[in-house]
Amino acid sequence: MPFKKVTPEKLSSAVTSQIEKLILRGILHPGERLPAERELAERLGVSRPSLREAVSELQNKGLLTSKAGSGIYVADVLGNAFSDALIGLFASHDEAVFDYIAFRRDMEGLAAERAARLASDTDLKVIDAIHTKMEKAHASSDPETEAQLDADFHMAILEASHNVIMLHMMRSMFQLLQGGVFYNRKIMFQQGNRRKTLLDQHSEINAALLSRDPGKAREAVIAHLNYVETCLANQRKSDANEAIAQQRLEHEQSK
Repeated sequence: MPFKKVTPEKLSSAVTSQIEKLILRGILHPGERLPAERELAERLGVSRPSLREAVSELQNKGLLTSKAGSGIYVADVLGNAFSDALIGLFASHDEAVFDYIAFRRDMEGLAAERAARLASDTDLKVIDAIHTKMEKAHASSDPETEAQLDADFHMAILEASHNVIMLHMMRSMFQLLQGGVFYNRKIMFQQGNRRKTLLDQHSEINAALLSRDPGKAREAVIAHLNYVETCLANQRKSDANEAIAQQRLEHEQSK
């Protein structure tokens, strides 16, 4: 008969499983510091030796890392998604920038559609709360904060889509974006008219999600990223024209 004796799960194994799931679901982020040992053991309701055993196992798996005198951190599990050489190519060729936007348009359109169908009410509250912060940053003319909240808003939609593969893949892509590999997001929020348009677009995405309309949510994300693509194309054309104008000016002054 295909039966085996049921054995109670070791406490350390239960802790390992819980932390693994938090990392898998994107709740614990790469580089995030875990609470101090005493506090974490109390939260989990286990002894400190059991916790140490679980942490050791997770370190061996490459999911946690320790920093002397600082604590235990979630490992940068996304750090090797792209080689340094490939990142350099991304940064130096416009082709990669526009392919990146096309990739985001496809993936985030799908994520918004999924979120409208599958997100819990709490997921949508998280997205709406970030949108409210975006409105406040806009009112205070804070483009740097707006740019950061823009990334947070889009990541919250990916989290609400409840697809862990999509989440970790896109989080890796957003790390490159935040590092300025593809383009400087702050520039997108420095022009008054453009900032207002971007805020309105995020409001449309948020409204579609809150109304749980998958089609409108996807369309709103696609329209937003089409606009971003157009802005970048225009900026690159403007920069190229300015470089030519500078050459003309230098030539004229040298006469």
